[in-house]
Amino acid sequence: MILKTLGSIAIVAGTAIGAGMLALPLATAALGFWQALVLMLIIWGLSAYTALLMLEINLKSGVGENVHVITGKLLGKKGQFIQGASFLSLLFALTAAYLTGGSSLLTLKAQSMLDMELSHTTAVLLFTLILGGFAALGVAWVDKVSRLLFSLMVVALVIVVVFLVPEVSPTQMMLQAASEEPAGIWMAAIPVVFTSFGFHVCIATLVRYLDGDTKVLRKVLLIGSTIPLACYILWLMVTLGTVGGPEINSFNGSLAELVTALKAIVESDFISKAVSLFADLALITSFLGVTLSLYDFVAELTRAAQTVAGRIQTWLITFIPPLLCALFYPDGFVAVLGFAAVPLVVMIIFLPIAMVLRQRQIQPQGYQVSGGKAALAVSAIAGIMIVFAQLWVAL
Repeated sequence: MILKTLGSIAIVAGTAIGAGMLALPLATAALGFWQALVLMLIIWGLSAYTALLMLEINLKSGVGENVHVITGKLLGKKGQFIQGASFLSLLFALTAAYLTGGSSLLTLKAQSMLDMELSHTTAVLLFTLILGGFAALGVAWVDKVSRLLFSLMVVALVIVVVFLVPEVSPTQMMLQAASEEPAGIWMAAIPVVFTSFGFHVCIATLVRYLDGDTKVLRKVLLIGSTIPLACYILWLMVTLGTVGGPEINSFNGSLAELVTALKAIVESDFISKAVSLFADLALITSFLGVTLSLYDFVAELTRAAQTVAGRIQTWLITFIPPLLCALFYPDGFVAVLGFAAVPLVVMIIFLPIAMVLRQRQIQPQGYQVSGGKAALAVSAIAGIMIVFAQLWVAL
């Protein structure tokens, strides 16, 4: 059971940690380290609480049922439609963000390694065709590739953090970017930080995997969500403490510029390669997981035949919408990740609150998260604030 528990903790942490980590310094640079830390702690608390809400829903509904089935039982067809539409919107937004970020890293690679200038359009198309093809190969292939790449990513992250920590300047870390609109700085950061703690999609699977053991599942969710928090704090410390918030803020959300700046901090060619490797793998592992989920979801919705023609049709539906977004919004890595917060709020805050209220009426016995209606109300207000923040940024 210990090995299953450790594995489950790794699944929660691994689901959260990914390309969102790369966006955190870009999104929070203007705040400075301490304000960014406060924001992350608040979002982590909200994320952990809503994870426990979803655990309560799963345990009372029945071990083994997926989110779609549970939503239908408690909220009917309308609830299922909202849940499905939110899930699809989230995956499309994440895919578009990763295509944008991935193409910028590919352009940087072509320039530094091959002395070749790639246009944004060419880079986006190449990234989509080369890595997007894995989605059509199925979960077995993606699982093998992802496990290898995620392990390498963790190693690269440890190397980068260990070697950059001595370069951290406390003074540099505290610097904030000058702004005439302090509220706007917070509004821009909130959706991206929230998206970076989105691990909730794996909860139903873990409930089934751990046979509905409430005590173990609580431990898994709380520890598993704390590991990304610790990683994010270290990552912000080394990025803001070396490059500096004002400098990162001047990149205007460019992932390639952030990677270039980090590589310039240390003279070691080995560490520069580790920085590049970490950035590449963080984005690629997230991209593979998200696009596989999106491909499977589209295939289920369209009931596509498992033929070559059917797979091509599913692949086109999966990638054309995010591809168009990446082509016409080349600097949208951070912005599109922020937009993903809106459907994520619906999926992991609004719908769980509605389901818990309904479920507690018809089934008051069993595991129940502490806090009562007051905690539910605070979570709902937090969700509204996240949506408002994204609308503020968009408008």
